Amino acid sequence: MSAQVPDPRPRITPRPPGGGVPPGETPPCESSTGSGAGPYRPLTRGWAMGPLVLICLLALVCALFFLAYAIVLDL
Repeated sequence: MSAQVPDPRPRITPRPPGGGVPPGETPPCESSTGSGAGPYRPLTRGWAMGPLVLICLLALVCALFFLAYAIVLDL
């Protein structure tokens, strides 16, 4: 059985009857994405306060360590 396989990239794309849009092109005034991006969810503060507190505590511990180290060296 030998069937004619259409050329995937023809040099001349035939126009559909009636002067429509050729295959593979987006019609005018037509968007490819929807206007909505899903259900609306109000913004929340998230978990930003936790990491901020952790970073501040870590900086305080480091500062206290170097302060104690400087005091010990001074004695």
